Amino acid sequence: MKFPNQIKIAEVAAIINSEIVGNANLLVTGLNELNVVQVGDIAFVDHPKYYAKTLNSNASAIIINKKVGCPDGKALLISEDPFSDFNKLILHFSKRSKDVVLETFPNNQTYKAISDSASIGKNTRIMPNVFIGDNVTIGDNCIIHPNVSIYDNCVIGNNVILHSGVVIGGDAFYYKKRATGYDRLISCGRVVLEDGVEIGALSSIDRGVTDETVIGAGTKIDNHVQVGHDTKVGKNCLFASQVGVSGACIIEDDVILWGQVGVPSKIRIGKGAVLLGQSAPAKDVEGGKTYLGSPADESMKKFRELAMIRKLPEIFHKLG
Repeated sequence: MKFPNQIKIAEVAAIINSEIVGNANLLVTGLNELNVVQVGDIAFVDHPKYYAKTLNSNASAIIINKKVGCPDGKALLISEDPFSDFNKLILHFSKRSKDVVLETFPNNQTYKAISDSASIGKNTRIMPNVFIGDNVTIGDNCIIHPNVSIYDNCVIGNNVILHSGVVIGGDAFYYKKRATGYDRLISCGRVVLEDGVEIGALSSIDRGVTDETVIGAGTKIDNHVQVGHDTKVGKNCLFASQVGVSGACIIEDDVILWGQVGVPSKIRIGKGAVLLGQSAPAKDVEGGKTYLGSPADESMKKFRELAMIRKLPEIFHKLG
């Protein structure tokens, strides 16, 4: 999430009542989760396992729960609970409706099905029972079928089709376990669907935690598909039914994922790769090849392995 203008780190520290270590004159430009952090951003870390990664990342300022050496030119904000303080900053700077984010709706408040701040293009058809949130932009010649929900700040391109029951912009599945249960990291990113995208019935595309989830131009997604937060899907991809893609993945152009493929978080799938049904990569996947299995490997190799497995009883019998 980017701020409208640069902000002094001292102003940020005052909001969360934290001590500054390092460059007290630093100017920051936004908030970002570690997977997508950029120079100028504030990130957070609350576990020693990730201290080094965060301190050496692109983040210009870091909310951290331990006094450590501050890298040159950066600033640390010392916090007893970086997760909660990061949420506090999201609430302070976010463009999302605070009532919606906090689920604290005033009594007797009536909300419109289509927000007055939404922008809808020419020749776009909106069917009954559609919800369109604040600051949503929808392009020309789109078809939004019944019972679709498009949450705040999402962007829908031209010639997009959303089938019944689609949810665009639901919050990221991102929690911190506490003694009392799970705390949710508040999502302030958005979803961008580029031109010519089609999303099948009952599929969901989650918003970025602090950045964008993007579905590239011409990509077609079947029914009952889930795409997680901050994932970037390329152009002209094809996802069959019940595909599940975790957060912060990179799926390049022309990728095909057949039914029930599962993609773990932070995986990159190269251009033109094909994953056959029920496959699941355990690491990055090279483009231009076909894969099978879990963990996924090149399909012909997997087929040969399966053929060898079928011969095992015969081999054991001969060995006596």
